[in-house]
Amino acid sequence: MTGSDPLLAGLAALAADAPDGLLDRVAARWVRVPSPVGELRVAFTGQGVAYVHAGEGFAEAFRSRFGRPLLPAARPPAGLLPALRTGRPGGVRLDLRGLSAFRREVLEAVRTIPRGEVRPCSWVAARIGRPTAARAVAAALAANPVPVLVPCHRVTGPDGDLSGHVLGAAAAERLLLAEGVDLERLRRLAGERVFYLASDTTGVVCFPTCHNARRITPAHRHGFRTLAQARAAGYRPCRTCRPAGAQSLTG
Repeated sequence: MTGSDPLLAGLAALAADAPDGLLDRVAARWVRVPSPVGELRVAFTGQGVAYVHAGEGFAEAFRSRFGRPLLPAARPPAGLLPALRTGRPGGVRLDLRGLSAFRREVLEAVRTIPRGEVRPCSWVAARIGRPTAARAVAAALAANPVPVLVPCHRVTGPDGDLSGHVLGAAAAERLLLAEGVDLERLRRLAGERVFYLASDTTGVVCFPTCHNARRITPAHRHGFRTLAQARAAGYRPCRTCRPAGAQSLTG
């Protein structure tokens, strides 16, 4: 993949060892790893994982995006394999250098979404203090350099759709199913224009995948299209999933 790269050839020809850290500044390491959506190619530096790619064209896409050559690594970076296996990537270091402050804020907010739950783009926008930036959030996630590790599959677009996922909607669905998300239930609720669920026993309103919402029994469950409607009916936002600030998925 990188044997003919002139930059790497030049480094190899140095008579003396390269200074510590030089290789990390000019090249990245890469490995193939299994995941719930098939084999992934992962590029990483001494700072953390920088790029995750599925399918062909990995080296070309990385070089075009980052301007660095790639060298094969003997082993994956620490924590990567268990993170992909369990769907809990919070302990994996990421190298997000080169991204704008806004994009980094978006990715860090998405990393806080629990396994098996989803949030709308408007929730992410509110979380980073930019409540009117839902479209910019969607654009940032569509260019997420480290999908799966930053779980953009847990973020939905208008009407709860997954069409903007960087690895494709099918991959997003497979990841959510592997995390135990009931996609058919979410689609049914979206078809009924229900994007929030409330309990008349606790007086709390949640996103449908919040673990608190999943415990509401049918006799005590009430659906709402908007958070404003739920509040008008006397419900307060859940302190766990924090729907306050998120716009309606239809809005």
